[in-house]
Amino acid sequence: MADAKVIPFGEEPRSRRAAKRARGRGRSSASPSPSSDSGPGAGSGLGSGPGAAAASGSHSLSSVPDQPDGIEDAMPDDKPRPDPAQPEPAHPDPAQPEPHTAAPEAEGTATAEGPATPEDPAESGGSDWDRRLAEGFAFLRRRVTGDYEVDEFGYDKELTDQVLMSLIRPLYANYFRVEVKGIENIPSDGGALVVSNHSGTLPLDGLMMQVAVHDNHPAGRHLRLLAADLVFMLPVVNELARKAGHTLACAEDAERLLQRGEIVGVMPEGFKGLGKPFGERYKLQRFGRGGFVSTALRHGVPIVPCSIVGAEEIYPMIGNSKTLARLLGFPYFPITPTFPWLGPLGALPLPTKWTIQFGEPIPTDGYPPEAAEDPMLMFNLTDQVREQIQHTLYKLLVQRRSVFF
Repeated sequence: MADAKVIPFGEEPRSRRAAKRARGRGRSSASPSPSSDSGPGAGSGLGSGPGAAAASGSHSLSSVPDQPDGIEDAMPDDKPRPDPAQPEPAHPDPAQPEPHTAAPEAEGTATAEGPATPEDPAESGGSDWDRRLAEGFAFLRRRVTGDYEVDEFGYDKELTDQVLMSLIRPLYANYFRVEVKGIENIPSDGGALVVSNHSGTLPLDGLMMQVAVHDNHPAGRHLRLLAADLVFMLPVVNELARKAGHTLACAEDAERLLQRGEIVGVMPEGFKGLGKPFGERYKLQRFGRGGFVSTALRHGVPIVPCSIVGAEEIYPMIGNSKTLARLLGFPYFPITPTFPWLGPLGALPLPTKWTIQFGEPIPTDGYPPEAAEDPMLMFNLTDQVREQIQHTLYKLLVQRRSVFF
């Protein structure tokens, strides 16, 4: 301890004081001299000696204090030092929302497949009309040149789908507002025999049933109706009926259609059901001799009962002029509250609300081939179909709220 050098309190080593004096001389040489400023003290006779600083008072420049050693070395070299000449960036206020620059709206809708394309409703509608016109001209060209097909019965599928059904559909959908039930009971493939009640003075129920199958069946099947002889004796009506797929109500035509896997429709009541008085509405007449059952048994196809409610009231038949019927060759001549008193206007049907229900099919494929010749079996099956249709009619009549709604 005797050899240790005593350093007074507050006195720094000589080497550090020399380094400070050298830095101070460098800063003072870089700063301008106070006497060279053109201030209030210029030309006042104050010298630059030791007393000048005391005489200048508050106008004297104070020296920059020295930074302690080690501060500059403590700053990392890879971090840039702030420049006093550059203002510090303002920190964003979290309470203030960031400015959002809205992108200009595109004229169309951009998709992942490509750039945005302008959507013009008139242009899209025009293309749809162009397509329809092209299809219409192509249809007319095929009609003129004869480039279309009909089957052996005269059925024209293209004309039926594009023209005839389009003409009947407004009456079906908007006027009678037909409600269809049980369309799934008609098989999706193979032949079947649809048996329905018949009423309404004019055979509009057959046309409505044909549209119901055409527009509602999930497999897009077509109903081929069996019509009476009178239909094919009338001019114009004969040709239209053939084009729509109707054929003569005989066992031979029905069997040929079933062999081809068609859906065949038959109304066994015939003119007895179509021209019955209004007081006997929804009471089924006799179903003939059961010829439709024999046809179904020969080919093993199911029988689908069909019940139609609403057709009885379109022409309330309150009378029948048998004299006019014999003169015109008709089975009956109807008299209704509007016909013939209002002339052609009386032929307008009343806008009743219709319901068409297809019942559960009755299978016939389990019977032997000779069963078609058994009269007792045909009678029992005919009565079963008739009772099922009658029971469904009563049930639908109880469920409906009104004749027109």
